[in-house]
Amino acid sequence: MKKLFILLIVTAFCLPGFVSAAEKKDPLAAWKPKFDPSGAEFTYILSNISHPVIEGVAAGYRIRDKVWEKSNGRIFVDYRPLAQLGGEKDVISKLKLGAVQGMLSSSVAAANVADRLGIVNLPYVVDTFDKLDTFRNDPKLWQPFADAAQKSGIVVADVTGYGPYGWATTTPVKSISDAKGVNFRIAEAPVNTDSYKAWGLKFTVMPWPDVPQALQTGVITGLDHTAIVCNITKKFTIAKSFTQLNYAQGLFVHLVNKRWLDTLPEDLRTVFLEVIAEESAATRELTRKQHDVQVAAAKEAGVEFLELSDTELKELKKLAEPVLEKWGQKIGPDYLTSVRQKLGS
Repeated sequence: MKKLFILLIVTAFCLPGFVSAAEKKDPLAAWKPKFDPSGAEFTYILSNISHPVIEGVAAGYRIRDKVWEKSNGRIFVDYRPLAQLGGEKDVISKLKLGAVQGMLSSSVAAANVADRLGIVNLPYVVDTFDKLDTFRNDPKLWQPFADAAQKSGIVVADVTGYGPYGWATTTPVKSISDAKGVNFRIAEAPVNTDSYKAWGLKFTVMPWPDVPQALQTGVITGLDHTAIVCNITKKFTIAKSFTQLNYAQGLFVHLVNKRWLDTLPEDLRTVFLEVIAEESAATRELTRKQHDVQVAAAKEAGVEFLELSDTELKELKKLAEPVLEKWGQKIGPDYLTSVRQKLGS
């Protein structure tokens, strides 16, 4: 009987309908292409670390499908979100070498590619949806940004987003004094490090995959991130307060390997870049709507949304001025001045 029992268990594990606990549903099954890409003349491997439930990430799939259509099946955008190709620093290295042809890089990581790309992370410069649109649509502001990484063999094609930054915390933060009692997780980015030092706040530089456990165990008690990301990734289940600083827009900067881009015939290159521009613009509008939806959902779930007083905000901006001056030297002081004047920042 014992042998029969063991045999039945082994057989059950071998049956086609049996699903073990280790097996998981493909999280990207809904985004599989509805066409056969095997006949493509050119393949463009595009990386991202996040989940396409975020509109700024899903843009990669919309670009894939539209490029396929507009190029008559000659270009296949092989999109790899969810860090399938590794962390952002690793992918940036692969992008420079041409092993990966494209990357929707978080704006915080993009500053590691070229200093000028850090302008979008500076506190209270490109800090609202409207300012972002002005920045993107004004050639005098956009082109120096788009050309910033050319020395590294990289072209900035466009940007999508994931909403305005704030503080998700385990205790309410209504003032700078409250914030001094929080240990914030910040991204592995030089602009962020400088900003938090200037604000006099405690912070820990930490890769995003390490955040859930650190938040659960109290190693960190706050996140420097956006409401969209915090709600979608369930960070609000622990950090139940969100202070709406709105000091920067979270962006995905679309980086393209220039050598690969130059291999495309002129007509295909034009189609490729036009599709990226069109889909990125549409996605920025979707991100505005997603921000409102996710904030409403978080409030409905009991998350407390807070704002600093005008006096406190002025103090944050004042404390950040040395950071803007320092980065102005890296970015180009005239360029930073023109961006701030045009945006009213």
